[in-house]
Amino acid sequence: MKRLLPAALVSLALMTLLAACGSSDPDDAGANDSAAFSFTDDVGTKIELDSVPDRLVVQSSMAAALTDLGLGDKIVGVFGPLRADGDAAQVAGLDIDSVEDVTGGGDYGDVDTEKVVGLKPDLIITSQYLAPDLWYVNEESATELKKLAPILVVDFDGKTLPELLDGTERAAAALGADLDSADVAASHDEFTAAANRVKQAATELGDRTIVAGSAATDLFYVSNPKVSPDLSYWVEELGLPITIPDNPDEGGYFESLSWEKADKYPADIFLYDDRIGAAGMQLFADQPVFQTLEAAKNEAYIPWTSVAPPSYQAYADLMNRLADDLAKYL
Repeated sequence: MKRLLPAALVSLALMTLLAACGSSDPDDAGANDSAAFSFTDDVGTKIELDSVPDRLVVQSSMAAALTDLGLGDKIVGVFGPLRADGDAAQVAGLDIDSVEDVTGGGDYGDVDTEKVVGLKPDLIITSQYLAPDLWYVNEESATELKKLAPILVVDFDGKTLPELLDGTERAAAALGADLDSADVAASHDEFTAAANRVKQAATELGDRTIVAGSAATDLFYVSNPKVSPDLSYWVEELGLPITIPDNPDEGGYFESLSWEKADKYPADIFLYDDRIGAAGMQLFADQPVFQTLEAAKNEAYIPWTSVAPPSYQAYADLMNRLADDLAKYL
């Protein structure tokens, strides 16, 4: 995984990349010279518009990240997790009362296209974790949304955490974000400082082990750091001793275990996916085998925001919280 660059070098690298992909490159093959906005997203879609988009409909955690980067006033609608128990960390920094919620009431990824029509968006933005599926946009909704505005996709599939965050900044810069601003520079510095705090905590943990996971009524999920950009960064770059399951399910994100096998991996500390809310925490409390783990005996539970706003500021905040929580068990 690449090392973090100083803020000035990050800005320079991003501006160089934008010059290759944005509207300022006259040699960009097939570019429309009259387009005021031209951007090729991470999945190869070239978006050309007569003006820089001012009305954005955005997946909720991505909307929070764009808000961190100074684009909050352009966001008129959001879809995806927003107000339910366990959603707050996913949209940290987003003023959820100032935007229209266009999440549909049907299956996963359903978007209320009638509401979107009323918002008259210039651009729709989401991300992608497992190609070709869009985050919180199912195939039927995507087909309808494309009739209303182009869809810009920031791809997270196979990315390291810094690469993921840089991808968000690349898109934000094309939309008018000032990556040379003092706020953006400060967020990079805060990210580095928070990462160093977690690295120090990892050293002080010694031989204690951490398991990251989640719960369902019938299954205990052990998350796989190898395919989660944040967990991977914490393990590979910062040395946090998070267990890697030896038999991940198809897709690789976790290993599913029956509750009778919840002690397969010893755990002194348990990082729980904070999307599960209070009901999910009760599942852990009700499972006798899980309760034999040292983490359960000592109530050494630490929240893990597995889906967070993809911005340096958001992850700086999350890693500072993680460092504070780990300090309780050092």
